[in-house]
Amino acid sequence: MYDLCIIGAGVGGGALAHALAPTGKRILLLNRLGSLPREARNWDPEAMFTKDAYKADEAWTDETTGARFRPGMYYWLGGNTKVYGSALLRFRPQDFEPLQTLDGVSPGWPIAYADLAPYYDRAEAAYHVHGRRGADPFEPPAGPFPHAPIAHDPRIAEVAEGLRRQGVHAFELPMGVQYSHEDPGDGPFILRETFAAMGRAAFDGYPDLLHLKADAEVATVAPAVAHGTVDLVTGADVTRIVTDASGRTVTHVEATVDGEPVTFHADVFALCAGAVNSAALLLRSASDAHPDGLANGSGTVGRHLMRHLTTKVYTVASGTPNPTRFQKTLAVNDFYFGVPGHPTWDGVPLGHVHLMGKHAGWQILQDLGPGAMTIAEANTIAAHSVDWWAQSEDLPVAESRVTVGADGRIGIRYVETNRASHEALIDTLVAALEPLGFDRALRVPMPIHVLNHQCGTLRMGTDPTASVVDATGRAHDLGNLYVADASVFPSSAATNPTLTIAANAFRVAAHLEAEVM
Repeated sequence: MYDLCIIGAGVGGGALAHALAPTGKRILLLNRLGSLPREARNWDPEAMFTKDAYKADEAWTDETTGARFRPGMYYWLGGNTKVYGSALLRFRPQDFEPLQTLDGVSPGWPIAYADLAPYYDRAEAAYHVHGRRGADPFEPPAGPFPHAPIAHDPRIAEVAEGLRRQGVHAFELPMGVQYSHEDPGDGPFILRETFAAMGRAAFDGYPDLLHLKADAEVATVAPAVAHGTVDLVTGADVTRIVTDASGRTVTHVEATVDGEPVTFHADVFALCAGAVNSAALLLRSASDAHPDGLANGSGTVGRHLMRHLTTKVYTVASGTPNPTRFQKTLAVNDFYFGVPGHPTWDGVPLGHVHLMGKHAGWQILQDLGPGAMTIAEANTIAAHSVDWWAQSEDLPVAESRVTVGADGRIGIRYVETNRASHEALIDTLVAALEPLGFDRALRVPMPIHVLNHQCGTLRMGTDPTASVVDATGRAHDLGNLYVADASVFPSSAATNPTLTIAANAFRVAAHLEAEVM
């Protein structure tokens, strides 16, 4: 019998375990897979981007078209952070308040930025975040970053300075890596040459063979397990959450561990499987007491799915090569809440942009599709491009949802919002780059299977008829079930969700330690 059973060892589950391990409570951490193998294939671009190495071997259904697709999901320890790009930004204080966007109002949260601020500090420390406070004049109030920013390569420094000359506040992207300019003992692999050894792009979108990247396994799961109070069971596919006869208390979870049925009992349970899988598990856990799915008295389990509007933008300066190897160091937030003085976009939130890992010609060609250009043309573009990731907030539409079919398969229906403002974000970025010699821009919108920013399916709120969990993360319908992943987000904001997931999980852990366990 455990004090706490955590389902999922990604960002949320790892932070919970990390925070509560020192309390001496008996904690069980369940995860579908073990550690992603550290092998040469980690940095093989063909294996990663053509053969989908390490990706979940399952098919989901696009409920809009009926098409099956293989989602970009990774179920190893650390979850999707095993291949993330380590960008770790805070939400703005306004992101926790009702915010008018082009296509509607983004709802407020039952907590404020101030409630998360100390836990953002803790998350930045755990994830070794490097940045420079004040470089982004639009950032929320906070103390210094734990570590100095990663310096730009020469071409990126040139672009940053050019944008600043035009009044665009390009800043060093906060990154979670075990790397330091000041302290040679900051991590096992600290020299800049390590980045070069990883290849032109073998960071963003790749597993990290060197464990240089501060993913959830490295940052929180491994340190939690090292305490000795956390039992980690991998190969555990949780299939059902079971309550007592009253339906008010979870008693155990059913799982298959290496193909064998096993039950796990605890006093308190925390669901941290990711927005899609957490919702799917509650729907699969329907019972006589919960005929529409566990914790679904509001009828909103699985609804309000968000994933951000995201686009790769290859901006090309035909006269200037870009030999950068580690490119992901620059970001722009000037247009997060609109374009001041613009007749259409003044005060209308557009979003956030930052650099991606450097893409090769064949990757650009793969993005654009067959017949778009020759490989020689794509290689020329790659040699001169600076590669951006643009993202905008989408709205929590009730019709955007996760479903589970009679065959047990997950279905996704996604209703897009704010497309015009997202395109305006890209237009504004491209216009700012034109005076710097950028004469071409290629846009590649991300398809439905790119769900790495999924959130919102078990939304947090004060009204049990319109939300799934309360402000502490506890399910309204159950006394001992908590949720601490991105599924609880009432809105998606426009920055990467990872740091906010971790901060909120640290906040939930503080509540559990003080009030529950």
